[in-house]
Amino acid sequence: METKPPLPPFTIETAKAKVQAAEDAWNTRNPDKVALAYTEDSQWRNRAEFLSGREEIREFLKRKWAKELDYRLKKTLWSFTENRISVCFEYEWHDDSGYWYRAYGNEQWEFAENGLMQRREASINDMPILETDRKFRWERKA
Repeated sequence: METKPPLPPFTIETAKAKVQAAEDAWNTRNPDKVALAYTEDSQWRNRAEFLSGREEIREFLKRKWAKELDYRLKKTLWSFTENRISVCFEYEWHDDSGYWYRAYGNEQWEFAENGLMQRREASINDMPILETDRKFRWERKA
């Protein structure tokens, strides 16, 4: 059985670690790696799009990061229970025309006993920004 520690039930320390692990994984922009954090039958709502299963999630992430270039994300723990975590997040990206955006949102996560996410509900709003207004900058690694 595949597992993805930390496992529920969560403590403040393990909930924060789970949020940081998700942030780190999403910032790789690697759909194959990110999709492995979800159960095979995971259910998602992302904005107005509903996804079912790891393969649909993988394909969604491929489309997302093909459009949202130089994506950079920051997640913050909002609250948690035994097997659920809520986060606030913001991320920045630009399109292929060079226009920059910042997205703000909230997610609710529910985990299976093995630590894989079985449900994700995300509400997200985008705001156009100037490149000079970016918060998240990083150096590209060779």
